[in-house]
Amino acid sequence: MKRICVYCGSSPGANASYSTAAKALGRAMVANGMGLVYGGGSVGLMGMIADEVIEQGGEVIGVIPQDLDFREVSKRSLEDLRLVGSMHERKALMADLADGFIAMPGGYGTLDELFEILTWSQLGLHHKPVGLLNVNGFYEPLLTFLDHVVAEQFIEKAFRQLILLEEKPEALLQAMTAFEHPKVDKAKLALAKK
Repeated sequence: MKRICVYCGSSPGANASYSTAAKALGRAMVANGMGLVYGGGSVGLMGMIADEVIEQGGEVIGVIPQDLDFREVSKRSLEDLRLVGSMHERKALMADLADGFIAMPGGYGTLDELFEILTWSQLGLHHKPVGLLNVNGFYEPLLTFLDHVVAEQFIEKAFRQLILLEEKPEALLQAMTAFEHPKVDKAKLALAKK
């Protein structure tokens, strides 16, 4: 994997462990020869991971819509900051530039990006790995809910495996490198349930 797209908060969060994890992920990515694609902000976890990758000598590509350029305080110092026309363009370009995706702790935007890229994977629009960096169990309530959705038969068990989960950056990068997309024919599954 040449580049990882990281989804994360434009806030540092309530716990210092989130900031520590953002910096550790940035270091691990550079140590493994991976560049960063992210939302282009200079604040919160977004800014921290970008700063760490830059400090370690890694590649950083920021992608931000023009109307969020001011609100998210874009990182103007980036050598590669791409301004786009909309959130849809932002997410599509970030997906095109990346070989895998990691969600760190974050809010609505992070969850939106995570679920959209998981949906694209389920539909076979890409076969790239998607991981959660589960800092201090941040994603445990979400995973419990997703297990409930599987039990209620709205997500196939095989597609639940699309989410890789680790607490440590290095372990998550290793899991992503070894990832194989589940070979599931969604159309056949739908017909079998009729």
